[in-house]
Amino acid sequence: MFRSLIIIVGLLFSFNALAEKVATLSVQQALLTSKAADAFRVKLKSELSGEQKQLSDLEAQVKKIQEEIKKGQGTQSKEVQDQQRVQFQKAYGEYQRLGQELQQKQRQREDEFLKEMRPKLDTVIRGLIDSEGYDMVVNKQATIYVKPELDITAKVVELLNKQ
Repeated sequence: MFRSLIIIVGLLFSFNALAEKVATLSVQQALLTSKAADAFRVKLKSELSGEQKQLSDLEAQVKKIQEEIKKGQGTQSKEVQDQQRVQFQKAYGEYQRLGQELQQKQRQREDEFLKEMRPKLDTVIRGLIDSEGYDMVVNKQATIYVKPELDITAKVVELLNKQ
């Protein structure tokens, strides 16, 4: 146990000697807070607004049928109740299908956006590393604690917005 502790301490000291200028970066935060991401969200919302409205209409229809079933529970014939249940299942199934399609389409568009932005982000990060002379840039999510002044996410966003 003591030997492994000495090895870890030794590695930490050698790590500090090798990497003089270290920074952290939240790539996801940089991408999601950029102006390009804001524009993408507006465009995506516009593109999917028709399908989103259709989904909301189906949700309202499902709720209405559900309420009708509850209201008529003791007063309606079995055939009417069965018919309402079938109608509910059909509308609910369509609601779920459309919701899943919409989520899949949204994920696909988000993935396309990220693929499009990744080369731009890499160029910005590489330029910042070269200009600032960083020896190491660590993913912010992989750190437990880091001084705020070592976080270059805001700089990356600023440079990304200039592109």
